[in-house]
Order: sequence, then structure tokens, then C-alpha cells
Amino acid sequence: MENTVDPAALLEDMASGGSASAVGGWLQAAWGMLSMKRVLLTVVLLAALLAASRLVMALLKRLADRSHLDPRLRPYLLRGVKALLCLLAALVAAGSLGVDVTSLIALVSVFGLAVSLAVQDVLSNVAGGMVLLFSKPFSLGDYVDTGEGEGEVAEITLTHIKLDTFSGQRVMLPNSKVVAGKITNYTVRGVRRADLAVSASYDDSTAAVRAACLKAVSRTPHVLPDPAPQVVLTAYGESAIEYRVRFWAETPHFWDANNTALEELRRAFEEDGVTMTYNHLNVHLVDGKNTKEK
Repeated sequence: MENTVDPAALLEDMASGGSASAVGGWLQAAWGMLSMKRVLLTVVLLAALLAASRLVMALLKRLADRSHLDPRLRPYLLRGVKALLCLLAALVAAGSLGVDVTSLIALVSVFGLAVSLAVQDVLSNVAGGMVLLFSKPFSLGDYVDTGEGEGEVAEITLTHIKLDTFSGQRVMLPNSKVVAGKITNYTVRGVRRADLAVSASYDDSTAAVRAACLKAVSRTPHVLPDPAPQVVLTAYGESAIEYRVRFWAETPHFWDANNTALEELRRAFEEDGVTMTYNHLNVHLVDGKNTKEK
């Protein structure tokens, strides 16, 4: 039966105080086991493993090129597989030299666990980045609302995304929070619906209010004819009737259409004599006493 070198036993001996003698004994035992025949066999085995690893990597690259895998994700996956193959080759080579691979794997596992605990936030963001690259809920240039921030997607990495906000700021968000929240993509369909709230007096008929709103929308550029604009009555307030003006516009022109429509609504109400209400308080004097009316 061949002797093997146990790294765990070596560490235990070193911890008990016999560090110099333990290292010397271990080196002597290791040197005795390293016969020329074993060394040559290990070299041949290692060369074969490396050749097989290169073949596997070449096949994986071809599969990645033919697949729909995101190009930004391919380098990370290929590097991970390459590192795993190299680790397996090293373990096999160490085993052929008489090293106790079981103890070595245990030491590597403990080290890996310690590292993963130290960088768990980074690993969480990397996992979130892989989810984003696989699922593709948005692309560069899309206008999105992640719950953590809203803006145009400027950059997507494995650990974070960057958004350019409407106010000109660049915001960096960790992928773990983006994946955990609700993602709304306003660009993917190419069109977006405006939903404007207006209120009118009870003295104005619904037909008059609807006509004024449609007049305002007809003056607004970039409004799509299909689906047709709508004006719907949504609620009866304390001092006004509430309406919603809805229309569709292409995403690049949405904000221009939205803001122009707000201006045109006020102008159309003034032209048609429709009262655009607001919160106010009327005070009436009755027999010397004040009565208030909202």
C-alpha cells in the first residue's frame, strides 16, 4: 500500500509546537514518495487533463456563439468553467502524487466558505446581475422604473446598473435590489399612455367638458390616432367632477406630448367657458354670522 501525505495531520502537528520537525518530516516523506515513474505519470496525466480542458472550452465557446446567451455574460461563464476545470486537474494531479485529496478539498472548502461570507453582498449582486442578463427585462437606452430609481438605462454590469434620470443625474443601483423589486419598462412596447387628471365644475355638462378635452388633445403633437384618445368621468368630488384624459404617444415623444397637452387643456377650457376647479373656501354672511362653504 502506498503512503499518502495528509495536510490536515501536518497542520495539527505544526499547531502542537513541532513546526520545524513536522515540515522537515513531511518534506522527507513527500520526497521519498516522488519516484521518477510517478512524476512522469503525473506530468502525462496533467497534460492530458489540460488538453481535455482546452477541448471542453472550445466546445463551450462554440455553443455560446450559437446560443442566445447575452454577450456580456459569456466571458464570466467561460472563465468560471475554466477555473473549475483547472482546479479539478490540480486535484487529480495532487492525488496521483500521493497527496490526501480529501483533506485538501476540505481545506479549500473552508477557505471558500470564509471568502463567500466576507463578500456575500458582492455575490448577491453578481447573482442578481446574472438574473438580469438571462431574463433581459430591459436593455440599454430603455426608460425604466425599478422602484429604487427611475430613468434611462445607461449601463448594465454583473454588480449594478446605472440610470440617467429625468433631472440629468446618474444613479447607480445594486442588482440585488433591482431584481428583488418591481421593474416597469416604458420603452419595450415603443408607445406609452398618458393619463391626465382634470376637474370641472358641476355647472358644466359632461359633453362640454369632453369636447374641450378632445379639442386640447387634437392640438397636441405626437398623439397617436390609434388607440383613439379618451375622456372618462372618474369621480364626483366635494366641489368638482373629476375626469381623466387618456391618449397614446410614441415613447421618445411621450413627455413632449404629455406636457403640451396640459397646456392645451387649460387653453381649451378657457375658450369653451369650462370652469377648471380648484380647492377653495367660500364665506357667506347670513344674519351677521359666518357660514363657510368649500
